[in-house]
Amino acid sequence: MKKWFFWFIILLLLGYGVAQHKLQVVNEKPLEEANQAQKVTPQMKELKVTKDQIYKGNLLLVNKDHPVPPGGEESEAVNLSQHKELLNGFIVLDKTIRLSPDLVRKFTEMIGAAEKDGVSRFLISSGYRDNKEQNKLYQQMGAKYALPAGYSEHNLGLSLDIGSTQSEMSQAPEGKWLKKNASRYGFILRYPADKTAITGIQFEPWHFRYVGLPHSAIMQENNFVLEQYLDFLKEKKTIKTIVDRQTYEISYYPVSKNTTILVPANGRYQISGNNTDGIIVTVYS
Repeated sequence: MKKWFFWFIILLLLGYGVAQHKLQVVNEKPLEEANQAQKVTPQMKELKVTKDQIYKGNLLLVNKDHPVPPGGEESEAVNLSQHKELLNGFIVLDKTIRLSPDLVRKFTEMIGAAEKDGVSRFLISSGYRDNKEQNKLYQQMGAKYALPAGYSEHNLGLSLDIGSTQSEMSQAPEGKWLKKNASRYGFILRYPADKTAITGIQFEPWHFRYVGLPHSAIMQENNFVLEQYLDFLKEKKTIKTIVDRQTYEISYYPVSKNTTILVPANGRYQISGNNTDGIIVTVYS
């Protein structure tokens, strides 16, 4: 009996240790109660939010029901073949690939970590597409394999198609590494095989989307696609999470007109719209 009890305690302690390394998501009070309790203090300040903020940021939902908002197209995309300084650790499929330098740097940081794990045969087969390019692809591929112009994440400029020089991405070491690790660097596999009923898009092991931390980590931990994650935030209103020892508080605010919210006076925070009805405020502490 004593021996059984001893091993039971050991298992409990091991389970606790593992749990400390998992993502922690904690429900908070309803947003209405939280707002009533908050007041402008030396630690907090008022921030005016205009309705057009709904249509800006890394968390914009773009799919067959929600097009890229006017002005939401990537404006800083460059032709990578003409910017050799950006080609670091990967190759491009052809001379038409365009991406913003900022997104390329985030991608390069990620594949730099992959190289340390012995995975290094990456290529980019598609990046930002304007409406003309998207429409041409849609006409060639049809609705089963492409979205019409204005409804593709490639028009937004936050997505890229990543390939391997070794084999197809669902089998390649590059694809397997990204599926497991991309969320640590702010990227998500946008169209998983088990979520086609939600995304409306067939499995695309090559299509990755940047949403940023901690959102990518929460989505990975909970097996969410972007549609599910944004619904989750609307339901919970405010959540807290810890990723790599950094604490985050994430709040959803419905926005129907210009409004005012409270944010840390001296702390770090980010704001992104969801492209439908509100904004997500991410506070770092």
